[in-house]
Amino acid sequence: MPRVLMAAALVAIAALPAKAKEMVSTFQLDNGMDVVVVEDHRAPVVMHMVWYRSGSADETPGVSGVAHFLEHLLFKGTDTLEPGEFSATVAANGGRDNAFTSYDYTAYFQRVAADRLELMMRMESDRMVNLRLGEEEILTERDVIIEERNQRTENSPGALFREQLNAAQYLNHRYGVPIIGWRHEMETLSLEDALAYYKTFYAPNNAILVVAGDVQPDEVLELAEKYYGVLPANPDLKPRERTIEPPQTSARRMVFHDKRVSQPYVTRSYLAPERDPGAQEGAAALTMLAEVLGGGTTSVLAEQLQFEDKIAVYTGAHYSGTSLDKTTFDLTVVPAHGTSLQEAEDAMDAVIAAFFETGVDEEHLERIKMQLRASQIYARDNVGSLANRYGRALTSGLRVEDVQAWPDVLQAVTSEDIMEAARMVFDDKKSVTGWLQGAKQTEMNQ
Repeated sequence: MPRVLMAAALVAIAALPAKAKEMVSTFQLDNGMDVVVVEDHRAPVVMHMVWYRSGSADETPGVSGVAHFLEHLLFKGTDTLEPGEFSATVAANGGRDNAFTSYDYTAYFQRVAADRLELMMRMESDRMVNLRLGEEEILTERDVIIEERNQRTENSPGALFREQLNAAQYLNHRYGVPIIGWRHEMETLSLEDALAYYKTFYAPNNAILVVAGDVQPDEVLELAEKYYGVLPANPDLKPRERTIEPPQTSARRMVFHDKRVSQPYVTRSYLAPERDPGAQEGAAALTMLAEVLGGGTTSVLAEQLQFEDKIAVYTGAHYSGTSLDKTTFDLTVVPAHGTSLQEAEDAMDAVIAAFFETGVDEEHLERIKMQLRASQIYARDNVGSLANRYGRALTSGLRVEDVQAWPDVLQAVTSEDIMEAARMVFDDKKSVTGWLQGAKQTEMNQ
């Protein structure tokens, strides 16, 4: 971007109310359920979300996929709702609903007109405790999730590759087990497995209610007490305890062959710290490092490998610190035609080595900060984004004040902070390098 245009853009972004904090109110019901209300009165719309502090990493070994399986089963019947009636009711009221499972949380949401909030609370609180399941529902929905694995994982060499790469990165921690589950364990998931997870984790004292949109906090609290506050807490709920990853003392490598691969690539992941409450500076520096190295066509990797050397068609760096436990920092290079994976990996290493010599370009860093600031401001226009931002953070161990401080923490990152983060994270002994390739030569000749 020319400096004149960049300066004009900076002035325009600076005029936006970046430091304005969302109007957020927090409560805790007597049964331990947390309530977060994010006000946005620009449209008569509300996002109603229930987040459980449990995901696939909280599963008992041997039943991988049960968290996601249960997510599907919650759309079956309850003591008061017939199978499918929940979503049909949301649609009949002009809304939409869905759910998703991650390593650290499971969330259910409905986006509806603000005057339909009470109906959503009545139905969602009902299925928190009154799920009605039989063997028929188990068999039918188990086939559904196996087919989902077929479509999203088995039919995708890249997905299978990433699954194996993850397992190589996490030898002992549950982050090394796929969220959807290992197929051989999914095939034996039972009614007892689903109910055991449900009765353990689906309780108000393990849940966070996030309501974002055209609402008043006192009215939300009144409704929450009426529908969620009467539900019994689980007195046997234990603190979240995960198996600990042993120290990684040697670099790991893997090569994944699949005849369906048309575009090979190389990727490397490093174990990296997560965002922690009250101490987000390290994660902010890693976030900026990912942007500097691989955040688009003006990044260090792209400028060198894609546009100058022309040996790559795609480069990227990724870090997401919103994680309960240690996460990863990832680099990816997709080589251009005629460039081998070894040449691509060597070139990637050479760019990283040169980066340690040259450091961060200050003008590039200012552009990144401007772009992040703008995206954070515009994200406030979506009540779904607002609710998701708080829900993901809170179920990953962060606090409301951490969420609100995050934009300023990012803006405060210096080039020295980024280089310190790079020196910390780029430790070969804590890395896993993977090559995704086509069929082996012997397979091609068969």
